[in-house]
Amino acid sequence: MDGDTEHDTVEDAVGCHVEDAVTFWAQNVSRCNDLLKLSCALAEACPQANAVFGKPDFSKIYGGCFSEDGCWYRCMVQQVISSEKCQVLYIDYGNSEVLNRSDIVEIPPNLQCPSVAKKYRLWGLQIPTDQNLNMFDEGKKFLSSLVFEKEIKIRHKGKHEDGTIIAQAEYEKIDIGKEVVKAGFAEKCTSPGNTKDAEERKADEMQNQHRKIKVSVPLGVNRSAHALYSIPRRRCDQVAASTRTQNFTGNSVFAPKEKMLASTSVPDTRFAQIRPDQKLSEDNEVLRRENINLLQTQKELELKVQQLKRELQSEKEASMKTARNFEETLHNYIGTKMRNLAAKVKALKEVRQTNKNSRFREQLSESIIVVTEGCLTVPCSLEKLQKIWTEYDLAQERIRLCRNVDEIDELIAKRDEVQQNLYSSVEELILEVDQLPLSERSRTLQELSASLEMVYGQGSEADDSEEAFQHFFKWKSVKVKKLICVRDNTDTALQILADWFSGILKCFDLMSEASSDLEEVVGNADEILKKAELAICEELDTDLNEPDEAEKGIIMSAYNKVIHDICQEQSMINVIQNRYSASVEFKKQAEEWLNRRPDINNLLSIKKTVKSLKAQLRWKLVEKNNFEESDDYSEFEMMGIKEEIAHLRNRLLQEISKEREEYEKLTYLVQKWFPELPLLYPEAGILNYVNSGGLLTRSLERDLLDAEPMKELSSKRPLVCSEIQGQKVLLKGYSVDVRSEAKVIERVAKYHRAWDQQKEKSGLLQLLFLLFCKSDPLVYLMVPYYPGASLGALQAVTPLTLEEQRAAANTMVVSTLSLVSPELKMGQPASPASDMYAYGCLLFWLCVQNQEFGIKEDGTPEVDAVVMDDKVKSLLLNLFCCNRLTAEQVLRDDCFLTIDATPLSPQPGEEHEPQEEHDSQETDEKKVPLTEENGANPTQ
Repeated sequence: MDGDTEHDTVEDAVGCHVEDAVTFWAQNVSRCNDLLKLSCALAEACPQANAVFGKPDFSKIYGGCFSEDGCWYRCMVQQVISSEKCQVLYIDYGNSEVLNRSDIVEIPPNLQCPSVAKKYRLWGLQIPTDQNLNMFDEGKKFLSSLVFEKEIKIRHKGKHEDGTIIAQAEYEKIDIGKEVVKAGFAEKCTSPGNTKDAEERKADEMQNQHRKIKVSVPLGVNRSAHALYSIPRRRCDQVAASTRTQNFTGNSVFAPKEKMLASTSVPDTRFAQIRPDQKLSEDNEVLRRENINLLQTQKELELKVQQLKRELQSEKEASMKTARNFEETLHNYIGTKMRNLAAKVKALKEVRQTNKNSRFREQLSESIIVVTEGCLTVPCSLEKLQKIWTEYDLAQERIRLCRNVDEIDELIAKRDEVQQNLYSSVEELILEVDQLPLSERSRTLQELSASLEMVYGQGSEADDSEEAFQHFFKWKSVKVKKLICVRDNTDTALQILADWFSGILKCFDLMSEASSDLEEVVGNADEILKKAELAICEELDTDLNEPDEAEKGIIMSAYNKVIHDICQEQSMINVIQNRYSASVEFKKQAEEWLNRRPDINNLLSIKKTVKSLKAQLRWKLVEKNNFEESDDYSEFEMMGIKEEIAHLRNRLLQEISKEREEYEKLTYLVQKWFPELPLLYPEAGILNYVNSGGLLTRSLERDLLDAEPMKELSSKRPLVCSEIQGQKVLLKGYSVDVRSEAKVIERVAKYHRAWDQQKEKSGLLQLLFLLFCKSDPLVYLMVPYYPGASLGALQAVTPLTLEEQRAAANTMVVSTLSLVSPELKMGQPASPASDMYAYGCLLFWLCVQNQEFGIKEDGTPEVDAVVMDDKVKSLLLNLFCCNRLTAEQVLRDDCFLTIDATPLSPQPGEEHEPQEEHDSQETDEKKVPLTEENGANPTQ
């Protein structure tokens, strides 16, 4: 025993199986979760695992299907009973049973872990040798009542070589071993160890003693000893008898020699020259050695006899145990057989109930019926409508491209004719589509697609043919026929079994007067039970077996075809719905503008009002300038003049806002319904407004604003500050000519559209107006002015997220250098790394000044070819590479390390210079895409 390593170890366990009155199996309470995980893993792996073929490995762990509940447990093969059956031990519980080879399967390596249950033997106890079979069973039941399914405390005392733990067990402070001894089912050993261990130690000591004696034995004795080792165990008594005969015969062989030695003591003259004492001593030594050899041989033979007796006793005990097991099996055979059959019938009932409506892909079959029989068709009027709509779009495009006023009337007449036809087709489509359940059908298809994807996963592409559905229904028909046949066989076998039970009941009914032949009723019971069990197993296999690869291919082809048809029909429904929505809008607009055309009277009226207000404002401005230079200057009168000027300016701005609203209405009509308006009313300037993105206004002039120069913010371009409707604005002036004016408007409109898509989230500066100056060739761009604000404060209010595109594609450029990183151009989302790339481009642009530089294929500038400080060049290379620096790393770079200086706090009354605001405005100024290269010459 190996009792040193685990001596006095205490553990809490639950008894799970009892072998005899002193031996039981128990599971440690801490292994509960392990047992649950093993059960789940076995339930998933074993049904698909391969059965054991050939000779099983007695040291390997398999999966066994327990006959009582049909569940899978880990087991080890103990004995091969026949070619079809094996006796197994369930290592996690301790019980054993005889299983068919089909119920023993291979399990994966991750389940080949040590057993959960351990085998224990009560310390210092043994079963009496004279105990009969009934006492043995009673002792087993008694120990089971003390430990089975009860939490007991186990104290280790030792361990057998076979792994059995010698332990002292307690249950609620009751010594289980003492209770077993009191009940008379066990007795105390002569020593704390096991009797078997004592006998093994004794045998080992005898073998060691045999190894120490190395004396030569006569030839005859050695031959006898060899014959003893080769004698079978069942001839043990004959061996003992022959041994005694050999010993007696051996002694008698040397008897004459003793007499001869006695006679040699008589003096003889022929041997006078030899010393008599020496000869006698040599003879005695020979006899002594022979006697020692004979005694040693006798001891060896006695040890062999004892060993053979022990082996014979072990075989007798094993035979008795096997006989008891067979007797128990025979006692429980009928009950076990009927219990297994009842369990399988119960499982079959559950399978039939659960698979009643879902077997053989009923969901897929219903889906095929839905997509084939309930499929919507394209409305008859849709094709006609699309054709006429194409003609209508073509007529509108011809009007839009027309530049000759003389041709416009003919084009409008043709457009109106096509429009009438389109109106009739639209009404026809609306009436037809209103009769179709588009929304309901679309919802049905979406729900059907979602439910199928939950079962079969994501579908793949399939060819547009009906063969997939035909193959599926053909396979399903074969499967259904086979299932019906198997179920009929099962029903027939169970009916025969029920009739047999009915006959048995009549046979054992004492009150029944009908007589029956017992041999006829009971004779074929085994055959009936076997047929019923085989039929049930066949149906369970048919129901529970997964389809093979070919069958999976048929199912998935049908599923992919269903998904393909659903997507195709859903796409058609989307087309119909989109065309229906466009038709409803067209009908509404057509009815609104029926027999009439939009005009620009409101716009001209507003322009007339604006012109009058501008004249009044100019007069007031002249009056103000003259009054300032007059000798009768009065602050009170000047205040009145300024208030009138502010009032006129506000009225002017209100009219300009109305003008913009009118322009927006006309722009919508031009883009959607009446592209002829710019050609019919060129004086309205609709095209200029559309091309500028709604920014260009000729009603507002720089001279009409009370603008003050902003020298501290001006660099290359003149910058003035003003206030309109309570908001401070900046006007940035750009020098233009006739050639560059259109290009300036195009660039400004492109920038404004980029801002208009995401507003403040775009990170771009909003543009308010684009206006011209009559006195000089300048165009002014009006933007909001936020004194005391910064870009950091603006982002703190509306922070940018990684999901937003921080770089507005083509608008993010300085000179010929794009601020968009290579990964953004490839379609990847914006990130802090792309921001650092844009920062590096700005820094590079500031450092190169007038130097020329090249652009690589990926869009990054060639830094090495430019002359600049080495530290700055190193920093730029780290900002343009794939693994870019972060903002924190850039701030710690040597380029930005300066001597610390203590900032001076501004004195009261002193104005703090808005350095941060200036940087923000300059940064925003860089974002406006007006450069020397695209036609805008900055005024110094």
